[in-house]
Amino acid sequence: MATSSRNIAMACFISIVGFSSGCSNYDPVAVNECPKVVSHSAALLGKLAPSQTQMMEECKAADDKERGCAMAATKSSELIKC
Repeated sequence: MATSSRNIAMACFISIVGFSSGCSNYDPVAVNECPKVVSHSAALLGKLAPSQTQMMEECKAADDKERGCAMAATKSSELIKC
């Protein structure tokens, strides 16, 4: 069950940084802010969050608007909408 939860969390995080279509209205966040983005995302995802290392890799691969969308989220369900 833990593996399944981690897979769901990973899918959520990938959705955060993988789809910019819902993120066009947010202020861009530079790649040097990835530690803040990862910390914020991990706090929202709680126990479902992937590893910090994996989230950092995804953050660095994302663009500024995608990171901005993640930072604007206030709950995990908003991360999925990004």
